Amino acid sequence: MTWSAVAQVVIAASVLFVWIVRLENVEREFVEYGIPPLIRNAVGATKIALATLLLAGLRHPDLVPVPAVVMALLMLAALVAHWRVRHAWQRYVPASVLMILSVGVAASAVDGLRR
Repeated sequence: MTWSAVAQVVIAASVLFVWIVRLENVEREFVEYGIPPLIRNAVGATKIALATLLLAGLRHPDLVPVPAVVMALLMLAALVAHWRVRHAWQRYVPASVLMILSVGVAASAVDGLRR
């Protein structure tokens, strides 16, 4: 298994865990950020769909670049939200790691498609 495939699984598993198992925490955070429930639900549905596409991309690599880029952008938005409410640096770590992994997966996937 390549590092990119491992990263895809890590990203997908993390997103699915946070948005399904830990949804109550997400709901509290979005209230703290002042983001309405409709936007929260759209973000959650989008992240779950992207996580699913990243997992499907293990068998169909052509599916990977777009969800990886969009996931990186959503993680950047999460970092901005943390910054706006002045969270401690530790709160930035998960979104930072997932953003970096998503950028790496996207770059690897684009490179793989060029070959």
